[in-house]
Amino acid sequence: MEDIQNHRDHRNIDIDQVGVKGIRYPITVLDKDMGEQQTVAEINMYVNLPRYYKGTHMSRFVEILNEHSRRISLQNFPEILEEMKTRLNAESAHMEVRFPYFINKSAPVTGSPGLMEYKCAFRGALNSGSDLIMIIHVPISTLCPCSKEISEFGAHNQRGEVRLQVRFKKFVWIEDLIKLVEESASCEVFSVLKREDEKFVTEKAYENPMFVEDIVRDIAQRLSSDPNITWFAVESENFESIHNHSAYAYIENGEAHGAHGP
Repeated sequence: MEDIQNHRDHRNIDIDQVGVKGIRYPITVLDKDMGEQQTVAEINMYVNLPRYYKGTHMSRFVEILNEHSRRISLQNFPEILEEMKTRLNAESAHMEVRFPYFINKSAPVTGSPGLMEYKCAFRGALNSGSDLIMIIHVPISTLCPCSKEISEFGAHNQRGEVRLQVRFKKFVWIEDLIKLVEESASCEVFSVLKREDEKFVTEKAYENPMFVEDIVRDIAQRLSSDPNITWFAVESENFESIHNHSAYAYIENGEAHGAHGP
């Protein structure tokens, strides 16, 4: 049968990325406590398309996923990217894998168990060199230092989110990055809290007020001192409880590859 994709295109325009987007697929992620964790990811896969080809072979992306089945993980990311380049006759390959990651987390006083969900992602590229980024979204709690200073009773607090991207030399645990972020907030967030726990987290936040500026600076300071981290981008957003807007701060540091935004 005639292969239309291989026909020559006469507009003489290269395409930077072409492929498939939004594939829901089971993957395996290394779990620091349990060994492995099965989850379901949303996957985007792209390659470049030279100007002389009319189209790429979309079905080959899905074939590559099926051949790797559940073995899609951070460890074999470069192998999958290399296979994409080879099978699609491309000079560059890109893949994004976004997935929910769950951690068993006990309440701080009563020890009540609960599962916390964290949004995570891996983003990889392979062209003249290779690139791999880990991305995590961590819910946090913050208390406003200014409100505490000027108020006679209490201070306003709110939930927020830290979005962290890192490049690294050797493997890094998702759990370790989450812990680093949570330790930089006024207080961490839990899925289950009894009254004793609620008292604890409320008072802990009150004794540890943080602006979004404080959070990104604290995280940046810790990551900058880690020789395994070659680049990072950290952003903190407070979903303000007394304003109709969010407060936001962003820091990027290291070997820049233009990776702003998860």
